Amino acid sequence: MSNSLLIVHVDVAVVPDRIEEFMAATYANATASRREPGIVRFDVIADRADPAHVVLVEIYRDDAAAGAHKETAHYQTWRDAVAPMMARPRAAVRFVNISPDDDGW
Repeated sequence: MSNSLLIVHVDVAVVPDRIEEFMAATYANATASRREPGIVRFDVIADRADPAHVVLVEIYRDDAAAGAHKETAHYQTWRDAVAPMMARPRAAVRFVNISPDDDGW
């Protein structure tokens, strides 16, 4: 039993009149990210009460996979495109899985 996945929650506040544009760019990035070998999941979720509050749930096999993700063209395109669409700088929190263990993914 091992617990070594890197789970990152990226909290984003989107400028309200840019939500549609932000979501389009984020959808493209998430779709491409899911094809990376080191990514287990890449989810985009929105707050039911506040659609301008978006969280990315990124699950990587390890730290190296997260580093490799930041080197991809689709991530860099997303990062640069959405920066002016954010109401504040995005914040990330890093987690490790407890249950299920790595074999449960």
